Amino acid sequence: MKIARPLLLGALLAAIFFAYTTHRFRASSVQGIDRSPIHVTEAATPATVDSEEQNNIEVYKRVSPAVVNITSTAVAFDFFYGPVPQEGQGSGFIIDKDGHILTNYHVVQNARQLEVTLSNKKKFKAQIVGTDHSHDLAVIQITAPNLKWVTLGDSGNLQVGQKVYAIGNPFGLSGTMTRGIVSSIRSVQEPDGTFIDEAIQTDAAINPGNSGGPLLNSRGEVIGINTMILSSVGQSAGIGFCIPVNAAKAVINDLVQFGRVRRPSLGIMPLPIGPELAQELGLAADSGVMIVQVVPGGAADQAGLHGGNERAYLGNTPIMIGGDLIVAINGEPIEDAQDLAHAMDNHKAGDVVTVTIWRGKKKMDVKVTLQEAKGDRLRRS
Repeated sequence: MKIARPLLLGALLAAIFFAYTTHRFRASSVQGIDRSPIHVTEAATPATVDSEEQNNIEVYKRVSPAVVNITSTAVAFDFFYGPVPQEGQGSGFIIDKDGHILTNYHVVQNARQLEVTLSNKKKFKAQIVGTDHSHDLAVIQITAPNLKWVTLGDSGNLQVGQKVYAIGNPFGLSGTMTRGIVSSIRSVQEPDGTFIDEAIQTDAAINPGNSGGPLLNSRGEVIGINTMILSSVGQSAGIGFCIPVNAAKAVINDLVQFGRVRRPSLGIMPLPIGPELAQELGLAADSGVMIVQVVPGGAADQAGLHGGNERAYLGNTPIMIGGDLIVAINGEPIEDAQDLAHAMDNHKAGDVVTVTIWRGKKKMDVKVTLQEAKGDRLRRS
């Protein structure tokens, strides 16, 4: 069969054009490749984390080896009065090389046996050294080698908004760290009626099992002891409360040495004075605590402070007025009975404090050596 010349020529030209354009396309596609080095973004490594994350890591590494899990075994009784062992868990933290551990009183309350688990999972039997129910504090002790311990900080100048960390064993999950801020400083009442003066409120997650663990500042220093939460469901709702570490520091030595707190006392019967009563009595200050009576031989009596010398009535209650009006202790204002109690909580028996008073229209400072409060002795557990 013969092919027409025009058709043959057209097919030949088409073939030549196809081959030419195909060659050009392939060449251009090769020549157009960017042969510069390819840049690959690497995943973040510990060396590239930001300063805040690095601080979190450093605080955890430094403090977590000193935080322990405490398992307490108590005995309850069933319907037939048969003994039924019950276990509870909480946290604590080592405070010295001798194995003393600070925790909450309610963590070890009524415990027949105590077992402490360190961060390395090693377990040790523990003994109660001393308890302070009124501050919900306790010191227990283990004997173990190569212990790490915390640094106790200062809770006296905390600011709302300050960053804090909580480390403990919520729900038995050991070595857990949460982060938050100081939400408020306020006095709160625990379920058993115990008051925590100047409790640290925080939104750092605190759950069952965190009790007794440390609340830390950004330097990894202990500023509080995690104690309780405010929640309708029994889990963290972002409102946790901690005992300020200064309250603990004031009693630790007594707990270790005597197994109880030698609670300090001025040895007075106080009467809180507000502006209205101050004006009615013609006092030189608008507020303070008036000494109604000094305890014979007590700290105030030995320092020369004066009680009341004139009988009056507060409602239907007879009182003695005219005594010294306490307005400050060591420079800290005393405006009511709560301020006075707070000042005592930050000291111990034997401390010498400067009490600022008004005696009539004369203001003066008096040195007072605090004595142990009588009738307030705590039994050793």
